[in-house]
Amino acid sequence: MNGFVGNASLESWLRNALKASEVTVERAEKLSGGAIQESWGLDVRADGTLLPLVLRRDAEGTIDASRSRKDEHALVSAAWAAGVAVPRPVAFCEDDSVAGGPFALVERVSGVGYGPKIVREVKLGGDRAALGQELGRQLARIHAITPDPLLAAVLGPKPADPARSEIALMRERLDSMGAVRPGLEWALRQAERMAPAPVDVVLTHQDFRTGNILVDDAGLTAILDWEFAAWSDPMADIGWFCAECWRFSRPDLEAGGICDREHFYEGYAEASGRVIDPSRVRWWEIVAHIRWAVIALQQGRRRASGAEALNLALTARIADPVELAALRMTAAGRNIA
Repeated sequence: MNGFVGNASLESWLRNALKASEVTVERAEKLSGGAIQESWGLDVRADGTLLPLVLRRDAEGTIDASRSRKDEHALVSAAWAAGVAVPRPVAFCEDDSVAGGPFALVERVSGVGYGPKIVREVKLGGDRAALGQELGRQLARIHAITPDPLLAAVLGPKPADPARSEIALMRERLDSMGAVRPGLEWALRQAERMAPAPVDVVLTHQDFRTGNILVDDAGLTAILDWEFAAWSDPMADIGWFCAECWRFSRPDLEAGGICDREHFYEGYAEASGRVIDPSRVRWWEIVAHIRWAVIALQQGRRRASGAEALNLALTARIADPVELAALRMTAAGRNIA
């Protein structure tokens, strides 16, 4: 019994959400991935029609940067309305008694999401140059979203200086963990010295990378995991996508291990009308390594609490090589911007 199949409360809620007379949850399977939140694939029969859905709820623990499922649902809804390739949002439930906690429900989209597999199996995603261009176009659509008052309240005020705000936030998170990481402190100080002046501030995904996209044999099917979305420099998302730590087994393919950087840039520039500044992107790539190392350390703390899965302990070990990469990128005498 997984708490979903045969759950009368859930089926009653689904009848209202789906505007159906009869609803049965026929199957529920925990989906792979999602180190911070749980995603469950549900086969729901509503008035005789089988609907493949995904239920997304909090895992036992989380990290400070992760937004609530309600906020994430609002973000996905805004992205859907803007024509971004996201799963169609269905409904959100705040009642803890229905499924063990608040949850969002979206339509299930076909495709492969595991980053190393996408990078390794070159037939996935179709033409890789075309896939990179489409990812650039999709990111431009995200950056063009103008939040309505509800979403604006979720996002809060825009930072006056996204680069220095990010540096301060990473320092705060390291300090709150009591983490002694001289390499990260060095990289933070060097990044702070070379921080770019503020220009644009837009809605950014903040985890736009290989591993948070779904692809099939033809191309992109969906962009997932919106829990970190926030106001920032648009180059922050580009730097995160191109950072070496997200290229997996293909460090030579600088756009997410998928294609050359120029294809991704071409799609983004064409759709956004924005000029990509390579020095700003380079700076945000450095910060991407710092941020990923901090998140990995936070994941290790979740495992240390005894409430989380072993894979989080393995994630914590990633902090060391990512910290080393940040050190190499900010080595003394090296121009980092």
